Amino acid sequence: MAAGDNTPETAERSVARRSDRHQVVVIGSGFGGLFGTKALRRSDVDVTMIAKTTHHLFQPLLYQVATGILSEGEIAPPTREVLAGQDNAHVLLGEVTGIDLDKRVVTSQVLGRELVTSYDSLIVAAGAGQSYFGNDHFAEFAPGMKSIDDALELRGRIFGAFELAELAAARGEPTDHLLTFVVVGAGPTGVEMAGQIAELAHRTLKDDFRLISTRHARVILVDAAPQVLPPFGAKLGAWTKEKLEGLGVEVLLGALVSEVDERGLVVKYKDGSSQRIDAIAKVWAAGVQASPLGRILSEQTGAPLDRAGRIAVNPDLTLPGYPEVFVVGDMISLDNLPGVAQVAIQGAKYAANEIDGRLKGKPSQGPFKYFDKGSMAIISRFRAVAMVGKMRLTGVLAWLMWLVVHLFYLTGFKNRVTAVLRWAVSFLGRGRSERTSTEQQIFARQALSRLSRGATDLVSEPGEYDDAAERRRAELEQQAAEEARLSDENKRGVKIES
Repeated sequence: MAAGDNTPETAERSVARRSDRHQVVVIGSGFGGLFGTKALRRSDVDVTMIAKTTHHLFQPLLYQVATGILSEGEIAPPTREVLAGQDNAHVLLGEVTGIDLDKRVVTSQVLGRELVTSYDSLIVAAGAGQSYFGNDHFAEFAPGMKSIDDALELRGRIFGAFELAELAAARGEPTDHLLTFVVVGAGPTGVEMAGQIAELAHRTLKDDFRLISTRHARVILVDAAPQVLPPFGAKLGAWTKEKLEGLGVEVLLGALVSEVDERGLVVKYKDGSSQRIDAIAKVWAAGVQASPLGRILSEQTGAPLDRAGRIAVNPDLTLPGYPEVFVVGDMISLDNLPGVAQVAIQGAKYAANEIDGRLKGKPSQGPFKYFDKGSMAIISRFRAVAMVGKMRLTGVLAWLMWLVVHLFYLTGFKNRVTAVLRWAVSFLGRGRSERTSTEQQIFARQALSRLSRGATDLVSEPGEYDDAAERRRAELEQQAAEEARLSDENKRGVKIES
């Protein structure tokens, strides 16, 4: 099928179906997608997971990749490896671009290659991305924290800022804007990011540079809200703010970001005043926007979307008029459920059990009920906050609880062991095992965004043969033959007569 050909006739001819068994398609490889797929491992179904990445991302630890504590592999194991022992699971790489609820097909694409997959039951767990509240151009200068690419780019920007400051000092130039780090958003991700950048500057790197003092670096946490960590309540929010300020973090509340550019940003306060902050390294950790698939589903079902793009679902997580379609995780608007991993995990397991129960003729489980296992946020080593039921914990006890919970949900024994070792190096010592960064990490996203079709513009179309590539192949074969001849005839190092 030609790239971009979406005619019904073409789609019908190319529909992929594994067998005559009940077909379940799962969209997304995050918490919802992975746990939903695994929950169907003993069911008499074929499961096809379609995801735009080849890994399962443990998103709560992305900030530790960005600040050099963990490697990306430790929080993002290959999905195929995780599901290798599940015989009824099939993994396909592709970004879902269309869902036809009436025909029960899902259309996905990767690098111009299109595939249409049929389903009998569908679990949509496509998650959410970063929201810039209508100012998407901010993303060029302030990356979010939603993907491995984001974390690696931020790692390059953060560590690169220190390197550029050392270079500027050697040239006799100002360094203040290079040693100022701004984190936008005082939710859990923003708090964790600001705390780790402060530790990085004031503790980890303090002896590594000669011309600058990293301890003089400014770390600024900005939020339009009146307190830090609003979902944790006023008391824990105040405690967190105090501890952040003790680490040297400047907390600006009631400050709305109105402009962002390469050299800094502008914040506006309630009284109408504005403040310009010069900073090269900026992190956007404010707001989320549900997957665009929510709009596609809304247009076909009439289910309303909220301001964050989340779709309203029935109490059993299905779409109105389509009981075979379940939506879980960050994409749903139901009973004010929070956008946390546990909502996705529990919702996906519920959907899988409902599918299995229907096939076995069992009655419905009834409405989905979420069990709140609590919320946690780490501020720095030995400092964290935790909210479990009516309990409110702070300090070392909350920090230890955070370690145990996050270890439990990390996928794979190997990743748990290596995470413990990395944490020992970073928290008990002051080292960071993952400080390597490259120019590609920092600039590749912007370079790809300037291509009309992104990475697709860098590869040939399906079935296309380039004469130039064939000529290059012939040249390489000729070169290899000549190299072999020189070795066989012992002519290496022999003087060539002019």
